[in-house]
Amino acid sequence: MKERLEPVAGAATDSKFHCVTFILGEDLFGIEINFIREIIEFDGITQVPMMPGFVRGIINLRGSVVPVIDLSIRFGRGMTELKPSTCVAILSLPGLESGYSEVGILLDAVCEVLEIPRRDIDPSPSFGASIRGDFIEGIATINERFAILLNVQQALSVSELSAMAESASLQYFSDEAEVS
Repeated sequence: MKERLEPVAGAATDSKFHCVTFILGEDLFGIEINFIREIIEFDGITQVPMMPGFVRGIINLRGSVVPVIDLSIRFGRGMTELKPSTCVAILSLPGLESGYSEVGILLDAVCEVLEIPRRDIDPSPSFGASIRGDFIEGIATINERFAILLNVQQALSVSELSAMAESASLQYFSDEAEVS
């Protein structure tokens, strides 16, 4: 096993990873709280044609159109089943052209807000993880359960998601041309 993460140079040794934990499938995840704008109840979604499978649709958030990503599909798993506990976390992520983009993600349930000392966070495993290693900031043990701390800037890279959406759209038109 690798050694625990080293504190960032110049950071105090008692720095903490301030996160919101949530359930996705059978797993516990955490996202750094600085990226979360708000968490809302799931109240329906409008599907958009020709989007990649991980884009479940869009929602109207006080007049703004916000795409909603199904993290489960993004991680190569099945579609998130909609339940009464399903909610949408609205994230504010660095986007294209040095601005910020709002993206929603489906969550099975929100657990709690935690401060995890960085010295208690293990690096992402180099093998055996069911999601891409660059999506994982680290692993922490919370109440005797592993929590995957996400690197949301990698997992939800706006430029990568935009490229995938464009590719899906081009594939759709390519398939349409072959049918004609």
